[in-house]
Amino acid sequence: MINFNFSDYLSPFTWRYGSKEMRFIFSEQHKFQLWRKIWVVLAEAQYKNGIISKKEFDNIKKNQNNIDIEEILKIEKETKHDVVAAIKEFSRKAKIGGGKIHLGATSMDIVDNADILKIKEALNLTKNKLKKIIKIFVEKVEKYAVLPTMGYTHLQPAEPTTVGYRLAFYAQDLLSCLDFFEFVENSIQAKGIRGAVGTSASFQRLLKEKNIKTEKLEEKIMQKLGIKAALVSSQVYPRLYDYFVLTLLSSISSSLAKFAGDLRILQSAQFGEWSEPFGKNQVGSSAMPFKKNPISSENICSLARYVNTLPSVAAGNASLSYLERTLDDSANKRIIMAEAFLGVDQILITAEKIISGLVVNEKRIKKNLTKFAPFVATEIIMMEAVKNGGNRQEIHEILREISMIAWEKIQSEKKNPMLQLILKNKIIKKYLKGDKILKLMDVENHIGNAKDKSLKLAKLIRDRL
Repeated sequence: MINFNFSDYLSPFTWRYGSKEMRFIFSEQHKFQLWRKIWVVLAEAQYKNGIISKKEFDNIKKNQNNIDIEEILKIEKETKHDVVAAIKEFSRKAKIGGGKIHLGATSMDIVDNADILKIKEALNLTKNKLKKIIKIFVEKVEKYAVLPTMGYTHLQPAEPTTVGYRLAFYAQDLLSCLDFFEFVENSIQAKGIRGAVGTSASFQRLLKEKNIKTEKLEEKIMQKLGIKAALVSSQVYPRLYDYFVLTLLSSISSSLAKFAGDLRILQSAQFGEWSEPFGKNQVGSSAMPFKKNPISSENICSLARYVNTLPSVAAGNASLSYLERTLDDSANKRIIMAEAFLGVDQILITAEKIISGLVVNEKRIKKNLTKFAPFVATEIIMMEAVKNGGNRQEIHEILREISMIAWEKIQSEKKNPMLQLILKNKIIKKYLKGDKILKLMDVENHIGNAKDKSLKLAKLIRDRL
């Protein structure tokens, strides 16, 4: 008997990260349930083709859910083989048909098909959560499509954009992940029921006098399981499929880590424009009671960094499982698939809460715009002045000097004086009237097509979902 308690090592994924539903998919209980299901479906197909008797099949079917996991683990200590241990435990329960369980099959006919079933379930759960988050992003994009905000490149003030346009960037990334989802779902296929090296030789021998092709038997089994087998497989399904799955999960985690990372910057005191929701009784720091740390966003970034390392392990498995099969993938595959899904599951859970409750500080956004946006207008003022007869080099130098004075004032925590300096400059006034300068300096004239693009993406997503 195995007892796990707090004196043993427990993975944070056992209880801290991921949903109950995702943990169940990768639980030992569900694994053995799927193994039993495959054995029963295999036995049913063999009974219908006269390989085992009705009495034997009925007995196997009757004991399908009569599983003693502790007994399986006890037997495995002796056999050093998990599938053989599970077969022995099943056959002891199904005393009449037990001798025919696993007939013609190899371990990976059971394990690999069960793994694909688990992956399909986990993908479905992940996809539903991803769609929900994309829909929430769309709502925010629409809400803030016209709200100007300072854009930053190299973490320095650049040109104005809108909050909705910035949010649309993250939504578009996640939409790309949804497109990738379709590729992965259509690409990954099961091993099938094909024996030791994938040639179905053992099943051909069983069916030699039954006038049925092995492909037909396998097709019926796979239809019953609800999965499709790859045209060609060795002892295992192509391990490249695992790489596809983990790359998809990595793309989701990367996209949400980009959003979470940006939020962390915008929540910092220097910006103060966005913040994640903060609970009434939430504690930001054990030492500094005033702190409101972006811990949820940091959690996303931390988990994403881990998830993003896992595709490289799957890539190694795809290339280092020599010839028809080695166990190079066996140990790590027990870890990486479950933890990648659970890591992304937690990222999605956390991201949904953040995005739903995202705090947008419009006053601070306006303050930062007022502080930095005037610099953006210098180029257009220069062009308009030159169009009206000014000397390009002379106007450029005037605006450069004004910009340096304005920047120095900002660094001294004073109001940006650029507008007043431009309005008072005698040379610029020769070519541009005050009302024209005011219009050119209006931030609304410097957000380009941000609003239109934001709303266009929102509509595209709504039509898609």
